[in-house]
Amino acid sequence: MATRYWVASLPIGQNSSASSVWSRLQESISKQSFDTPLYRFNIPNLRVGTLDSLLALSDDLAKANSFIEGVSHKIRRQIEDLERISGVLSSSLTVDGVPVDSYLTRFVWDEAKYPTVSPLKETVNGIHVQIAKIEDDFKVRVAEYSNVRSQLNAINRKQSGSLAVRDLSDVVKPQDVISSEHLTTLLAIVPKYSQKDWLSSYETLTTYVVPRSSKKLVEDNEYALYTVTLFNRDADNFRIKARERNFQVRDFEYNSETQESRKRELDKLMHDQEALRSSLLQWCYSSYGEVFSSWMHFCAVRVFVESVLRYGLPPSFLSVVLSPSVKSEKKVRSILEGLCGNSNSTYWKTEDEGGMGGFAGDADAHPYVSFTINLI
Repeated sequence: MATRYWVASLPIGQNSSASSVWSRLQESISKQSFDTPLYRFNIPNLRVGTLDSLLALSDDLAKANSFIEGVSHKIRRQIEDLERISGVLSSSLTVDGVPVDSYLTRFVWDEAKYPTVSPLKETVNGIHVQIAKIEDDFKVRVAEYSNVRSQLNAINRKQSGSLAVRDLSDVVKPQDVISSEHLTTLLAIVPKYSQKDWLSSYETLTTYVVPRSSKKLVEDNEYALYTVTLFNRDADNFRIKARERNFQVRDFEYNSETQESRKRELDKLMHDQEALRSSLLQWCYSSYGEVFSSWMHFCAVRVFVESVLRYGLPPSFLSVVLSPSVKSEKKVRSILEGLCGNSNSTYWKTEDEGGMGGFAGDADAHPYVSFTINLI
């Protein structure tokens, strides 16, 4: 699938026709740039209105196009991110069951959705409002999904950190700790290289440590987690003495209800994340198609408006879609310019050359209407 297309229009002279211009363009492309796909971009007879209204509308078209294109790309990138997370990549995105590039190259105006008798300003505003609502909905849905992901990531960071900082509830079992009126079990974080020092010294750090009570529960790349049992009244003193020997005593209180509550919370977050991911992905699929369809209708209006302003009334032009390779761009530009006629070509030189220049949003001025559609 090509990712970049040109939409262009060529004037139809008094002694010519759309079919003859199309034939000459096809012939020139096949001879000079045969690797450039070429398609008709069929635009119906839209309601022209006044030239003043077209001029006013033209000023807003490029800016509005950037907004609609941006929404399209944001939704597409979100789809790619969600698919990457699920590990399932779709072959292509579609619009009403048709691949997006096919929808563009075989564009058909939707008369039921966008009546051609409606003022162009009304059509453009309707598309803009529709896309703005979709973007607002998109932001809400992404924020909801991101919030759940952030909560899960925070929990995972706690679980994946070193023993010095991670949550210990999943490694400490009820049988590992003693909590009574007189005795308590502390959890010591011991550097891996200091384990021998711990085992030889913990019983003598304070007076009331239960002999041979230390047990290693787990270790990671940096630390080992040990238990030690002693009298309650000696716990604070033991913490101080342990810290002096570079042993960290972690605060931890085993509570079965708390543990079960955390597990339920984690299970719920995981379920919510998957449900939101699936819902967001399905919404993005359908909304991308809607945005893309609206975008192509907007582009059709844009071509129509700029062509009327460029070539005059009554509307008489051929609109096409091309996808030239980078190396063929200059050659294709030359072909399009050659089909515009010398007088038109001279009139529409760039401003630096003394002409009127291109229309709003075009980086370069050409004697024909032209702008780029980036699908990605």
